[in-house]
Amino acid sequence: MEPRQVKTAADALKIVKQRGLSHVKVGVHDIDGVLRGKYIHLDKFKSALEGGMGFCDVVLGWDINDQLYDNVTYTGWHTAYPDANVRILPATCREIATEPGNLLFLCEFVDKAEEICPRAVLRRVLDRAKRLGFEVKVGFEYEFFVFAETAFSIREKGYKNLKPISPGFFGYSVLRNSVLSDFYKDLLAMCETMDMGIEGLHTETGAGVLEAALRVSDALDAADKAALFKLFTKVLAQKRDLLATFMAKWSKDWPGCGGHMHMSLWKDGKPVFFDDKAPHRMSKIMRQFVGGQQALMPELLGMVASTVNAYRRLIPGFWAPTVSTWGVENRTCALRVIPGSAKSTRVEYRIAAADANPYLALAAAVGSGLWGIEHKIDPGEPIAGNSYDRKHPAKWQLPRTLMEAAGKLKGSKAARDLFGDAFVDHYSATREWEEREFRKAITEWELDRYMEII
Repeated sequence: MEPRQVKTAADALKIVKQRGLSHVKVGVHDIDGVLRGKYIHLDKFKSALEGGMGFCDVVLGWDINDQLYDNVTYTGWHTAYPDANVRILPATCREIATEPGNLLFLCEFVDKAEEICPRAVLRRVLDRAKRLGFEVKVGFEYEFFVFAETAFSIREKGYKNLKPISPGFFGYSVLRNSVLSDFYKDLLAMCETMDMGIEGLHTETGAGVLEAALRVSDALDAADKAALFKLFTKVLAQKRDLLATFMAKWSKDWPGCGGHMHMSLWKDGKPVFFDDKAPHRMSKIMRQFVGGQQALMPELLGMVASTVNAYRRLIPGFWAPTVSTWGVENRTCALRVIPGSAKSTRVEYRIAAADANPYLALAAAVGSGLWGIEHKIDPGEPIAGNSYDRKHPAKWQLPRTLMEAAGKLKGSKAARDLFGDAFVDHYSATREWEEREFRKAITEWELDRYMEII
């Protein structure tokens, strides 16, 4: 049996026994999209498949640096950090390409923790789509930098004078991908083995930056693939004494890293975004979907630009949109409608950063589109030309900081309808915490500007 043929608990036990494994790897994604997990023995795996397993709920109660939130109610010192229940998801079984023969299974939190579990939040949004009669197909696109550095050397250098795997601006370079073909080959092969196949891989415009477009699949599966692609790209690089980063904006000198999502709706196996007789071949459903995304983007931005650093990327002129706008084949807009055949007509959600949790970013993008259909929101006329040079209505302006975005999310009635009060309260608090942590930092810019002269 092949890993991606596993569908049931019985299948999962069968493949583990076929391979003679004593332990398998399991993991659950936290609020920031980081996979937290462990190896468990076959006996534990068997019992967990039958009745779930405990996982310390601190995974939902700490930040990316394992610092404990002091402003959330779900968990904390006041609850004494008990175990939360998780279920193993047999159909997520994958060969771990960097550990030949071993297997990985993803998990989801259940019971009370399910209300704030990122994968469960997306699943509930997709259930909403099903109730409306829609299936959602998605392809993620990631930009990321690769350095000839290690996790130790970047710290020893104080994150300065880092050496990229290739120099200078050189987008779509055949020279670079030929010189670095061994890394490209290994990355492509790993992604095929782990069923997160790459449709296109090329250099972007920047020193050592690549862009990978993952193949389109059903939305929940696409988010699994996106999350695993980010993790195992970093694993592959570090096992070769390289370092890959999906940080939204690591340097002021280079463009930021986007985590764009291409999406379309289908009904009864047929695409519903295409209308050959309509302007731009956009069906009424597509217009309403885009209208909802545009209308709610300012309120939901904290789910797609989820770090302090993500707001460094959202500046004019660096291929990252700054206002909730839409256009047809217009990369200066936050939403890029791509007309094509019935199957290929789609909208690209360009505002998302590469560092966002893919489950939550996609939940925001799809959820807002469904809200637009439910409320029959029309987006008006598309932006033509350079959106950066236009004056836009105040309602389209996006939050400029993570704290502002967290406040808008917390106050959003639409977000509470789409994702639930428990999630909105918990997640917005975690984003407030993130900016509070940042405000404790004394930056190099401040020292250089103020220490001697002020």
